Amino acid sequence: MLQVPIGDVEIAPGHVFEWSVVSARMRAADPAPPYETTTYNQAKHFAVAHETHGDEDAVCAYVAGTFEIPGPLDRAALDAALLHFVRRHEVLRCTFQQLAGDLSCDALAPEDIELKCVDVGPTGSAEEVREYVHRFFQRVDTLSWPLITMGAVVRDDSTTVFFACDHLVTDGLSTPIAVNDIATAYEAYARGEEPALPEVGSYLEFSRAQRAATDTMDVDDERLDHWKEFVARGDCFFPPFPLDLGVEPDRLYPSVNVTETLLHDREADELAARCEAAGGRLFMGVLAAVGVALRKEGGPDVYRGLMPVNERGRGAYAHTMGWFINTMPIEFSVAEDRDFPDVMLGVRDAFAEMQRHADVPFVKAWHLLAPQEDTALRYWPYAVNFFSYLDFRKSPGAEQHVARNAQKHLWVSRSNGICFWFHRNDAGLHMNAIHVDTPQARKTKHALGTTLAGTLRNMRTNGTF
Repeated sequence: MLQVPIGDVEIAPGHVFEWSVVSARMRAADPAPPYETTTYNQAKHFAVAHETHGDEDAVCAYVAGTFEIPGPLDRAALDAALLHFVRRHEVLRCTFQQLAGDLSCDALAPEDIELKCVDVGPTGSAEEVREYVHRFFQRVDTLSWPLITMGAVVRDDSTTVFFACDHLVTDGLSTPIAVNDIATAYEAYARGEEPALPEVGSYLEFSRAQRAATDTMDVDDERLDHWKEFVARGDCFFPPFPLDLGVEPDRLYPSVNVTETLLHDREADELAARCEAAGGRLFMGVLAAVGVALRKEGGPDVYRGLMPVNERGRGAYAHTMGWFINTMPIEFSVAEDRDFPDVMLGVRDAFAEMQRHADVPFVKAWHLLAPQEDTALRYWPYAVNFFSYLDFRKSPGAEQHVARNAQKHLWVSRSNGICFWFHRNDAGLHMNAIHVDTPQARKTKHALGTTLAGTLRNMRTNGTF
């Protein structure tokens, strides 16, 4: 799987079909439905969407995926596979609304879910297909059910399946799960068999457990000490991106989305070996390289940033759609007098310390420790230092992702900073960046990318920065 903007994807023209999720029994309309509380991530995301609804510069976003089915399409098998997928994952069957100042949800039963297929008709050029798919993805809306939409471009010898979700019901790791589920179910139904997929967990149970563990947490709770110490050292809850992006305070800008390959597969393996020899792992080496590159471009001697942490574990949640990502602070020295082993040791220790405190939900810490920023619902208060790393080779169905040409697509209409998603697949190490569309941001992104590539090359070839 590769994470790329939809504008970089080549989808051949064909006949387009769309599937929407429908239900004959929307229990959300019942006078007293059995509502349950959601995770903090979902509550915050919904609140922002609700508060900014109708604003001219409201932020729109989607998390989407595309993949290929080779050969002539079995339409009945694809219909069945898409229905099986939505019924399989509880979070995709949930309806949401704000009650008593919090977000609540109600999960429709699998048998309540059906799909409605619309024959859109033939498409023209590949460019027209891309534009259509991008518009189609933008139909997902945090405030409107359903929160997933699906479609396909059908040709005589192949089919491109595409789908998009609102962040309320998905995260970055959910996309390969969705591709694997739909493709595996399609292959089974095409053979006349029932799909045999791993067990999935209940997202509502995950939400209950999170709330039960932290709902009564207050600002004096010792579990917040890690966050408090991080905030005290930087004098802010959100670690700022340290380079100039040419942005004005309290303003959002159109975004630029670009993916580039940093290392090919053999080169990534060589860097991984260097990192392991220094007592770390490849993602730690990439994080170290980002910190060093920022310092080389004029940033500080200490890297301070936010990093997503996967909360799925290795049980049933490993195969479950939902928003299972926490966000935690991480901090380590990248001073010029520290060599590669020293910085790697610092990253390893910082990551271990971060994991020890990962049971504190980011949104809960935000609410308690930065109430002023929390009430300013629109967005993060300024450009924030953010690093994400995914190894798609370890995701469900990874061995089939290359054959299926599976791709993940993130899109955000507007932002006030820059975010990096580093990801590894069978082809190598790649970086997807979304940043504000300003002349200075383009200049900064280009310079940082060049310095980062050189830093990774030095680390790979001779174990230096």
